[in-house]
Amino acid sequence: MAAKWITQETFDAVVQENITEFEMEPEEALMEAIEQFKSQDVDLSNIVKAVQKPGADAEEGPRHGILQTLDAVKKSIDSLSQTEVKQHLAIFSDQCRTEFAYRYLAAQNSAYPVILTAWKLSVGDKNTLTKALSAMAALTDGQPDLLDAVGQQLLIETMQENADSSEVTQLALRIVRHVCLKHEQNRQDLVKAGVLPLLVGAITKHAFEEEIVKEACSAVRVMTLDDDIRVPFGHAHDHAKMIVLENNGLKVIIEAAKAFSENASVLGEICATLSRLAVRNEFCQDIVDLGGLNFMVALLADSIGCQELVKQVLSAIRAVAGNDDVKDAIVNSGGADLIVQAVNRHHASPQICDQGCAALSMLALRKPENCKVIMEGGGALTALQAMKVHPKDVNVQKQACVLLRNLVSRNPDYCQPILEMGAETLIIQARNAHRDCDDVSKAALRDLGCKVELRELWTGQKGSLAN
Repeated sequence: MAAKWITQETFDAVVQENITEFEMEPEEALMEAIEQFKSQDVDLSNIVKAVQKPGADAEEGPRHGILQTLDAVKKSIDSLSQTEVKQHLAIFSDQCRTEFAYRYLAAQNSAYPVILTAWKLSVGDKNTLTKALSAMAALTDGQPDLLDAVGQQLLIETMQENADSSEVTQLALRIVRHVCLKHEQNRQDLVKAGVLPLLVGAITKHAFEEEIVKEACSAVRVMTLDDDIRVPFGHAHDHAKMIVLENNGLKVIIEAAKAFSENASVLGEICATLSRLAVRNEFCQDIVDLGGLNFMVALLADSIGCQELVKQVLSAIRAVAGNDDVKDAIVNSGGADLIVQAVNRHHASPQICDQGCAALSMLALRKPENCKVIMEGGGALTALQAMKVHPKDVNVQKQACVLLRNLVSRNPDYCQPILEMGAETLIIQARNAHRDCDDVSKAALRDLGCKVELRELWTGQKGSLAN
């Protein structure tokens, strides 16, 4: 990864120098600047790689198109011209969606307060409001730090006052997702402000609208993440509990699935969301009692050829299998056999191999009878095949090792059959190739009855740990 950074002004100056000093054509000057900085290992991901355009006024210097549009938004706001505001906001949204560098440049030039002002002034005019929300959603994509307390409050008020509007609701949900992804403080502030009932309520109120259900599910998931490296720990678990216990989230989401029985895109979002909410033993059981397990098993059987959907279903099954009673329910419904079939069908996908082995290992944990079903269904052989196909994928190697260990830990009779499949060699290869596999591979080898060297790190005696 490149470690050097430059400003937009530096990049633009070099392009202009190529044009004026070396008499290059604009596009040639641009390409020359790009190559020059890349040869110096400069990261250009935040740089708009385009030639600046002449300003509208004669005395105005050249500016990038998105900054010219931002100026136009400001002027139309100052002149209170709603028609022009809408036009310029729409153009600004499209430019922000071009790539991250464009919205980053806009943010560096005070785009957020400008768009926020347009948003405030649009209250009562739904057409302008949707344009302002679209612009804010585009601007905050990848830039959650932009949101301030005023924006948080305005977002909540907009969702409350426009709950019946499909277009406004969808755009507001998108803003929630963008400003909460990798931003724990925004998550906590919006939860305190009452965003969770609004997210779940959007699914209830617009239960038959595909895009809103997908956007709402995605926003719900973001609220349950712990992905902000700037904080030591987040409230992901607490947020998941609030969604389930205080907002009836599981029932609402599972009910929503009934309206989209043939829509793989929506069902994938729903499965992914359920997997994020299955954080407690009783929640896993609730998912079963509400019909969620039957829905997931049937979905896996009917859509086994759809790779992306299979991945989401396997993740959800893995999550709910944290409950021992649910483990049995999954196996009794034929889920174990379907998981094996899914992994065999998509053995080229490391993600499906990872999720499939992880789901099977959960079903096998502390459950000898389930191990029997998995063994008879070819689960061990499937795991070993996944290890062969994806030797460089540490997650596949780890989850396969865990599955093999769980299969034999209470069923020693399975050791010999699994060893005859070539397990020992593959596990040793995983251990040698991946440091993160060391513990699980040693545990698998030990429970399989193989010779494994266990190094005693500390004996409780005084002395240096380095000895």
